[in-house]
Amino acid sequence: MLFSDLTSLFEQSPLFYFSTVFILGLVIGSFLNVVIYRLPKMLEQEWYCECRELLSQELNEKGSKALKASRIEAEKSGILSLSKPASSCPNCGHKIKAWENIPVISWLLLRGKCSSCKEPISIRYPAIELVTGLLSVAIASHYGVTWVTVAMLLLTWCLVALTMIDFDKMILPDQMTLPLVWIGLLLNLNGMFVSIETAVIGAVAGYMSLYTVFWLFKLVTGKEGMGYGDFKLFAVFGAWFGWQLLPLLILMASFVGAIIGISLMVLRNHEGSKPIPFGPYLAIAGWITALWGEGIWQWYLGLLA
Repeated sequence: MLFSDLTSLFEQSPLFYFSTVFILGLVIGSFLNVVIYRLPKMLEQEWYCECRELLSQELNEKGSKALKASRIEAEKSGILSLSKPASSCPNCGHKIKAWENIPVISWLLLRGKCSSCKEPISIRYPAIELVTGLLSVAIASHYGVTWVTVAMLLLTWCLVALTMIDFDKMILPDQMTLPLVWIGLLLNLNGMFVSIETAVIGAVAGYMSLYTVFWLFKLVTGKEGMGYGDFKLFAVFGAWFGWQLLPLLILMASFVGAIIGISLMVLRNHEGSKPIPFGPYLAIAGWITALWGEGIWQWYLGLLA
């Protein structure tokens, strides 16, 4: 009953609906800042422990016990998760209070500086919160008060996190991409976006197409042109929206990549030989294609006619 009442209220008051979605987007954006910063570190911590265990097997029993004890001690003292430890200033260790963690507003009130040591706080944090809020409103406006909006909000928030993680660390964590593939297939069991047959073919085609390109490029040049995370992210869009939009998506990703790549080289003196992650371009192009793909495709075909 409560859900139906809330739905009716949203439908009767678009301003309340969009305001609620925007505030929710800001809050989620604040959480995404934590995910973007901590998830790669959590993965690095896990990989480090696994490597130490593997290396310890090659040592004698005494050395193995010493390494195991060292690992346990390190894990106890330096354990990291999305919820623990509490957020703090990376410069002075000041524990961030509740009023200092209000999306966007706290950054403005603090004038972009830590309340304790006055070290500048990157504008990136409120920017991610604001962008997440605006993208959430765009989804709500496009799909209305529907379950499709809920699904697309989840995808959008994950894409924001994946984009920034790939920019920072050149990785697209399986912990996010693989669940998105399965969620897309489950949503399409009842044809939320496309038929389940189209979704399954899309997931397979998305992965295998970039996988094939990867190996052809490696055989010809001896270099790796992209990572396995890119294949999985492409499979995500295939699972959610079907195989038909994949050609447009890859064209859009190349276009977005060209624009951002050139901008990075001009504005940030980016070296041409330095690798640039492809995941963010896939994420941006995929999001645009999900909302306006059919219209863009028709417009493109009209230009060719």
